[in-house]
Amino acid sequence: MGKKQQEKWLKMEITAQARLMDALGNFLTETGAQGVFQETLEPQVAGDFPEPSSQEIIQAYFPHDSREEKRIATVGKYLESLKDLFPEYQPPVLKTEIIADPDWAQQWKKYFKPIRVSQSIIVKPTWERYSPSSRDIVVEIDPGMAFGTGQHASTRMCIEALEGIILKDRSIKSWKALDVGCGTGILGITAAKLGAEDVIGVDIDKKAVEIACENAAINQVEDCVKFINRDVKTLTEPRNLIIANLTAKLLLELHGHLTGLLMPEGYLIISGIIEHDVKSIEEIFSKPTFIQKRIIREKEWVCYVLNKTQRASEDIF
Repeated sequence: MGKKQQEKWLKMEITAQARLMDALGNFLTETGAQGVFQETLEPQVAGDFPEPSSQEIIQAYFPHDSREEKRIATVGKYLESLKDLFPEYQPPVLKTEIIADPDWAQQWKKYFKPIRVSQSIIVKPTWERYSPSSRDIVVEIDPGMAFGTGQHASTRMCIEALEGIILKDRSIKSWKALDVGCGTGILGITAAKLGAEDVIGVDIDKKAVEIACENAAINQVEDCVKFINRDVKTLTEPRNLIIANLTAKLLLELHGHLTGLLMPEGYLIISGIIEHDVKSIEEIFSKPTFIQKRIIREKEWVCYVLNKTQRASEDIF
């Protein structure tokens, strides 16, 4: 195999308040970053989350192409909005440079360690060792360049919600789950490991689907989990559990379709929502169609566990 041709990348480095890191990481990924890393974080150990320092640094890598000036402007505008929303924090500082070939795999391996995400679920990278207790359910992930390692608050809250639903609601005998925007497949795989018998995961990113399929095989759940490269709007098969860890904008766009896919008395977990968007989400995902069963919060992130009422109309979309 010959030497890989070096590629150039636009590196953005942002210094900001630690509490803004999750929001920044989410936005940078949405803006097209091919890798996002918090270089100042110490490696985590199972069951332990680091105490936030006042300032941290996040690095994002974008393709070096004709759109980079627009990307820099977009990120700069977002940082200005954060400065207005959080005047009590020091303003974020952005630095940019053009670099060649960052080593993605080694970056991931340096910062992704086994962590306890919920009472039962341990998420660990494939290259790390972990000795589980008898009650632990271990989900192994090799993220590649897909989103979803359990270290982001929105993912952790979804896993906590999944555990609470599948292990506690005995009225549903067979779980038919849908993971929308599956990324690494972490949520669909977790659902299967908790007991879901039929899991579909969809993502419009072909590479993410490939990675998710590999992770399903690693976790030995490929017999009940299927990841496909499709837009969720093309699906019509009813499900009784839907997990959508997206953005508020996408959730509002998909409201009608997700509602139509969900069976009466089924559960909808929506996450990737920041406090700023709570009002618009609650206005749309509201009674009489949905009952709020639970709200989970972590830092500025919010996750909703919704239950579709029996009388809700099925002819939504």
